[in-house]
Amino acid sequence: MTVTEKRPVLVATEADDITADMVIAELNRRDVPVVRFNPADIGGDLTVSARFGTCPTPVVGQVRTPSRTADLTHVRSVYWRRPEWPSFPHLSPDDSRFAAAQVRYGLGGTLYAFDGPLWVNHPLRIAAADYKPAQLALAQQLGFTVPPTLVTNDPAEAREFIRTQREAIFKTLRWTPYSRESVPVTGWTAPVTADEIDDSVRVTPHLFQARVDKVADLRVLIVGRHTFAVRIDSELLDWRKDYSALTYTVERLPSRVDMVLHTYLDRLGLVSGSFDLAVDGAGNHWWLELNPNGQWGWLESETGLPMSAAFADLLTQGDSR
Repeated sequence: MTVTEKRPVLVATEADDITADMVIAELNRRDVPVVRFNPADIGGDLTVSARFGTCPTPVVGQVRTPSRTADLTHVRSVYWRRPEWPSFPHLSPDDSRFAAAQVRYGLGGTLYAFDGPLWVNHPLRIAAADYKPAQLALAQQLGFTVPPTLVTNDPAEAREFIRTQREAIFKTLRWTPYSRESVPVTGWTAPVTADEIDDSVRVTPHLFQARVDKVADLRVLIVGRHTFAVRIDSELLDWRKDYSALTYTVERLPSRVDMVLHTYLDRLGLVSGSFDLAVDGAGNHWWLELNPNGQWGWLESETGLPMSAAFADLLTQGDSR
């Protein structure tokens, strides 16, 4: 099928992505054409072609999969979900690094060259928004209460900071795939004491933070001008450790908090984001972090909130052409 009769939505994501499936199903119900692809499929299952300097417009091009072809000059929006980049394990280390870079800068650069479509969200904006220290600074600048935080690779400073807090926690600065003895592990938010700090802290910066005396967590998803806030109750420091222990309640944010979260995304050039906040006993909202491309599908299933419909609305609206 050649998608020319209607302007399609591009969905870039991995093969097994239930959240993307929910949005695509909603787009299908609206008869909006979708071209789904994964950069890791470059080669037999994904082809990109673009021409520059040979036509009246600065660039023309196509993305082709075994079942679909999208004219990139007519794409209405791009949903940049959870794409995988190829690693080329069959090549030598040097060749695989070279090939992977050509895909990122060839396929990625071609998509970035088309400035008409709406991006949800643009990958360069996602990357810029994903730095936790910068998130903390912007959150405080916009008026959020931010837990006292130290980022350091100095063991002495880490010990001093932890001792000055009633309780302290350690958080990773960036999630990365990690295995020990071939078993995948995740870096949960965890309590930390000064006695646990040794000289290995010098190897990389670490994030230490005062523990918020919270009574609940909030996951807030913003999609365009829509806000979906869900209160998550549990006895866990990091609620991601045990989803079976969670209860969910749909919340309405105070207007000031809602406004600041939208301003936060506007400042970062994002149209969607998943925020994690903590609520203390007095009802105060504490900043924790932003995931510019966070998971939300399970929350729609648990609460019935029309999150996938909001994404479909935004992607269908697309650009202003």
